[in-house]
Amino acid sequence: MPRHMPHSKPDLTRRAFNMSLVAATASLSAALSALAQNPQQKPARFGYDEVVKRARDLAAAPVAPAPHLPDPLQKLDFNAWKDIRFRPERAFLNSGGNFRLQAFHLGHLYRRPLTINIIREGIATPIPYAPGLFDYGRTKLDKPLPVNVGFAGFRLHYPLNDPKVHDEAIAFLGANAFRLLGRGQRYGLSAQGIVINPGTESEETPHFLEFWIEAPEPGSERVVFYALLDGESLTGAYRFELVPGVDTVLDVSLTLFPRRPIHKIGVAPLSSLFLNGENDRRFTGDFRPELHDSDGLLINSGSGEWLWRPLRNPLRQARATFADTNPRGFGLLQRDRNFEHYQDLDLTYELRPSYWVEPQEGWGEGHIELIENPAADDIDNNITVAWTPNAPVEPGKPVSLAYRLTSSLDMRRLSPNARAIATYQTQTRALGSKEPILPGSRRFIIDFAGGELRYFQTQPELVEFVPSTTAGEIRRAFVVPNPQTGGFRAAFDVRLAPGATTDLRGYLRAGQRALTETWTYPWRAE
Repeated sequence: MPRHMPHSKPDLTRRAFNMSLVAATASLSAALSALAQNPQQKPARFGYDEVVKRARDLAAAPVAPAPHLPDPLQKLDFNAWKDIRFRPERAFLNSGGNFRLQAFHLGHLYRRPLTINIIREGIATPIPYAPGLFDYGRTKLDKPLPVNVGFAGFRLHYPLNDPKVHDEAIAFLGANAFRLLGRGQRYGLSAQGIVINPGTESEETPHFLEFWIEAPEPGSERVVFYALLDGESLTGAYRFELVPGVDTVLDVSLTLFPRRPIHKIGVAPLSSLFLNGENDRRFTGDFRPELHDSDGLLINSGSGEWLWRPLRNPLRQARATFADTNPRGFGLLQRDRNFEHYQDLDLTYELRPSYWVEPQEGWGEGHIELIENPAADDIDNNITVAWTPNAPVEPGKPVSLAYRLTSSLDMRRLSPNARAIATYQTQTRALGSKEPILPGSRRFIIDFAGGELRYFQTQPELVEFVPSTTAGEIRRAFVVPNPQTGGFRAAFDVRLAPGATTDLRGYLRAGQRALTETWTYPWRAE
């Protein structure tokens, strides 16, 4: 005991200090003893278990307020922020391997800092902010920033399209959103870590706090990294394994720790843009015939059925749910790869990838929910899809799931049968006919192609179209060969009471054998 400390009864502060000192001394003694017994013992390697522990501990603590950014960053507008670029020659992981790591600068919309660590030989070391990492262009900051200011996100580069050029393969920027690319692809839709109560006034988007990237071995074709997620309602630990290529693959494992009961979570959420397409032509003033990052939702249900749901730009928010048990996969696809249908030389919608989610273990009972919001321009994503489990999400019950996310230009390998490649709507009468149009009626036309349909071109009478509706009536249906696609064009007329809604379905078959996926579409009679 130091001689200046009085011998009177200690107060609570002194008692707590003494207890901590005793505990620390005991811990140090145990560590020294273990080291003496095994001098070759190394510190525990940083990995996913440590991130899970941090997420669990974080869930038991109050939510920390968002940090206040230094004034110079608060003032940055979009152009000033965009003018700040990471210097490629300062990229991390630049030691002769296939990967390069660059960071995004804070500012503009990206005001929540995160920490980025690199793991080497099991030891995680944070990357400090340094002005020399960036080229600020015309942007001037009033004063220097602290080294612990953090970053807005990061991206990993890989020789995707040229063995000598490192192209961006994945990027994390803003809240918990990220995007990935394969060979020849251009950014379009995005993925998220998790979303809470999607499409409601209480929607919540937790944010990533920290990342840990394992330095890959020289020549490695994959990279592993971890993330810690935090939000008002839950925390989470994530493990990612990225394998770039023609189709880039991202394996995701996650463990969520709810802070409070949650009505609904969206797992493996995808977000995309659909402004107009051949099935929905509300906007006709644009020179571009179609404008979308994705044109449909594809589902492979737990029973093995393949469903195709074309996307829409509705007048008001619309929701569609697909109940399932242990789904095999779902994704937002860009099937239309014809430049003539977009006519956009800059945005290249025909090169935007499709994202496909494959559960890596049974997800149990739940539903895939598609939310379509009205959009007036191409600025914001208006389409969201995610898996929602039926099991309650509440404190004390961690949620652990795993899935594979694939980014590809060609998803034809997924479904074994032919596919719906286009959907149209028109009046319920032949072109040039003057027959009356019945109120509440509509004709839907679907082009099917691929699979075995070309085989049946010489005997089209063997192919039958099977439409159905949950309300109203199917008045007539027909199917004809389509020599332009090597498939078939099916059409049917449906009639509803004005103002009523229905879910439509249809597929092609030969005998009792289905030749195509099932096309499905919601419709409201005017």
